[in-house]
Amino acid sequence: MSRSSGRASSGFTETLKTVVYAVLIALFIRTFFYEPFSIPSASMVPTLLVGDYLFVSKFSYGYSRYSLPFGLPIIPGRVFLTEPQRGDVVVFKLPRDPSIDFIKRIVGLPGDTIQEKDGILYINDQPVQREKIGDYVYEENGRATTYTLYTETLPNGVHHPILELGDNLPFDNTGVFTVPPGHYFMMGDNRDNSSDSRDPNSGVGYVPVENLVGRAQFIFYSTDGYSLWWEVWNWPFTIRYDRLFSAVR
Repeated sequence: MSRSSGRASSGFTETLKTVVYAVLIALFIRTFFYEPFSIPSASMVPTLLVGDYLFVSKFSYGYSRYSLPFGLPIIPGRVFLTEPQRGDVVVFKLPRDPSIDFIKRIVGLPGDTIQEKDGILYINDQPVQREKIGDYVYEENGRATTYTLYTETLPNGVHHPILELGDNLPFDNTGVFTVPPGHYFMMGDNRDNSSDSRDPNSGVGYVPVENLVGRAQFIFYSTDGYSLWWEVWNWPFTIRYDRLFSAVR
């Protein structure tokens, strides 16, 4: 009886150690290398769709307290900093409420002036080139919206898609924003459906460098969301296969 009990106890201990090691390894990877995030809103369409799941590289910009689980305040500022580039798609902590993660594109670097005039983005008083591609129909919750699809080319040559419903909507004409040192100006690619640095009520404002979590790298899973999680038989029909393992640009 005692021998059997001893073997059972030993087996439980080994299992517990394996679980603890697995958790520690997972925390190490999430803290210093890659962390998964999901897309809950349409603010980055067409680059990112609701139902996309992506990996964010934590090492792209160095590390801050927000690299750590629960935002533990044991890293002062940011260490091993690599400067973000204009056009990067980044996950960051909302300055007004760091418990909330946002994902947007960096369009303004420290010291830049940013303005929108008639839907055109101006960086340092220069209009950013955009080229009309055609119509883009996006469907969400059974409702289809038709946008105009453009390719926008930033001053450093990064080009990416943007959507516009029109050029005279609330944030298509703004005042001049001057990005403070150590901060970044964020915008969504779905320009007329994005709470970002243009919107004084969004809580985004100028994003401090320490609030950056990491750079979006690639989509590892994507679903159109038209079935419940337990409807396993529908999974093969709701996966967006063409988006799997695609890079985020």
